[in-house]
Amino acid sequence: MKCPFCGEDNTRVIDSRPADDNASIRRRRECDECGRRFTTYEKVETIPLIVIKKDKNREPYDRSKIESGVLKSCHKRPVSVDQIEKSVDRIETKVFNLEEREVESTVIGEIVMDELIRLDQVAYVRFASVYREFKDVNTFMSEIKKLLTSDE
Repeated sequence: MKCPFCGEDNTRVIDSRPADDNASIRRRRECDECGRRFTTYEKVETIPLIVIKKDKNREPYDRSKIESGVLKSCHKRPVSVDQIEKSVDRIETKVFNLEEREVESTVIGEIVMDELIRLDQVAYVRFASVYREFKDVNTFMSEIKKLLTSDE
């Protein structure tokens, strides 16, 4: 690691510990040449994920879009912020475990729906009504019937 102060290559690690997010390592280093100390962070490099939208446009994966959809679906429902956060974590894990560089938004949508049906059925129906673009009450009722028959 190159020293940011003098540019020398000879630095050594004097302390390592998990960073606040527990997803990276914080390292304190000291330059053998100038003696100054600095901090570096080491994080696992992930492959950037591209989402293929319904209109075939591509955009970078954005966790906040999933969070927003789940939050809106759970609005005024007895679902805690902690439950929502854990659900979004599980959704994200499933998406990244696909190990694809490009994932269709429909695949992500189905993963979200699978998670929401376990979290809260009303939130599931809310999300489904937007995601599946319900055109009328009959479509809405058929989705609710699926829910009722899956509970039996």
